[in-house]
Amino acid sequence: MSRGFKTLLIVIAVVVVLLLSLIGNYNKMVSLDQSVKQSESDIDTQLQRRSDLIPNLIATVKGYASQEKDIFTAVADARSKLAGAQTITAKAEADNQVSGSLSRLLAVVENYPNLKSDQNFRDLSVALEGTENRINIARKDYNNEVGNYNSTIKRFPNVIIAGIFRFEQKPYYKAAEGAKEVPKVDFSKVK
Repeated sequence: MSRGFKTLLIVIAVVVVLLLSLIGNYNKMVSLDQSVKQSESDIDTQLQRRSDLIPNLIATVKGYASQEKDIFTAVADARSKLAGAQTITAKAEADNQVSGSLSRLLAVVENYPNLKSDQNFRDLSVALEGTENRINIARKDYNNEVGNYNSTIKRFPNVIIAGIFRFEQKPYYKAAEGAKEVPKVDFSKVK
C-alpha cells in the first residue's frame, strides 16, 4: 500500500466521520424543531378548547346577568383576537386578553348567587378550570422544548450547521407586559 493511498483513505475516513456528524446533528435539530411545533400545536388545542367553552359560559351568565354587556363584548373581542392570532407572540398576547376578560366575567358572577348554584355554570366552571391548568402545562412544555431547541442550535458545531440550514431561534411563550401571573379562577365558593 502506497503512502498516497493511505493518505487518501485517512482523508476519506475523516470526511465520512464529519459527514456522519453533520447528518446526526442536522437530524437532531429537525427533531427538536418538530417537538417545538408539536408543543405549539398542543397550546393551540387547549386554547381552542377554552374558546369552545366560552360561548356556553357566556350564554349561562347572560341568563342571569344580561345587563353586563360590556364584559360579554370584551370576552367576545378577546376570543376573536385569539382566533386570528398567527404567531406564538400574538397568541400569547391574545391568550392574556382572554384570561383577563374571563377573570372580569367571573368576578361579575359573584354578584349573582343563583348563577353560582346553577348546575350548568358549575359544570362549565370545572371544565374551564381544568382547561386553564392544561393551558399552563402546555405553555411550560412548549417553553421547555424551545429551550432545548435554542440551546442546541447555539452550541458549537451546531451553530454552523444551524446557520447553513437556516435553523433560527424560536420565541418563548411569554406573558404580556404587565401580566404578572395567570388569572386564578376560584370556584371553591360555588355551592
